[in-house]
Amino acid sequence: MRRGATSLAGILLVDKPAGMTSHDVVAIVRRETGEGRVGHAGTLDPMATGLLVILIGPYTRLEPYLSAARKSYQARIVFGSETDTDDAEGAVVREAAVPAAVGGSQYARTMLAAAVGPALQAPPAYSAIKVAGRVAHKAARAGEALELAPRPIEVYSAVLTSVDPGTPSWDVAYRVSKGTYIRALARDLGRACGTAAHLGALRRTASGPLALADASTLDEVATASASGGIGRLFADPLVALGLPVYEADPASLTDGRSLALDASHEREDGALRAVTVAGALAGVYRVSGERLVPAVVLTGGGAA
Repeated sequence: MRRGATSLAGILLVDKPAGMTSHDVVAIVRRETGEGRVGHAGTLDPMATGLLVILIGPYTRLEPYLSAARKSYQARIVFGSETDTDDAEGAVVREAAVPAAVGGSQYARTMLAAAVGPALQAPPAYSAIKVAGRVAHKAARAGEALELAPRPIEVYSAVLTSVDPGTPSWDVAYRVSKGTYIRALARDLGRACGTAAHLGALRRTASGPLALADASTLDEVATASASGGIGRLFADPLVALGLPVYEADPASLTDGRSLALDASHEREDGALRAVTVAGALAGVYRVSGERLVPAVVLTGGGAA
């Protein structure tokens, strides 16, 4: 079957292995399914493992809504050195003595608590951010690091799960906003502790309501696809979006027309709604006055 010509439409949760880019995973899913329209919501660095949200078919158009979700991670912060990438894959650019206090759990909890809340974060030099059309990590590899403006982020929680005084390192469960670089949190935490630090390991455990526990390995994806049962691995799109639901009549979705809101529906301008037909997702609409106007209309509506 020609790529892009399948009837597949869904959200596939993959447990990404280390050493593979997010685009590598997308390419594998394209190959296994024969569907050319495959993307992802929320990049994971090659070193990182865990939940990668893959979008298939028309569901690739849901990327802006799913990428905006809060993310949860299990991170290992290693003290004593900074790297040019802010993680274990980079070259060491600074080393520093580690204060004895870093090996204490109470000190760790105090420093992590101080980092919770909104902040402006300086992104890593090796990132996918573009400045005047140039990609930061490509410029950095060419020896021309770009000036990256700090970006607003928020750390909702940072829970210490263990301390290894011997390394020394901390294992931390983070819950953060879209666009937060955990490796930059590690870098900044080291500096706040009067030393240096980098990200030693990272595993994404959740993206919004979607959990790593529900993800499939790439081997499981290949097996399901070969048997024609890939659809059984798809996540519920209504759960994934987490939006209020508006049930519509099929005829009302033709020609991109707006939908009327009755008194039972909240009318906050700009609010999003998941529009369904017979319980299946048909699109994402935005409240405008007393109407719902289409943001994304999915052909076929359901998750095949």
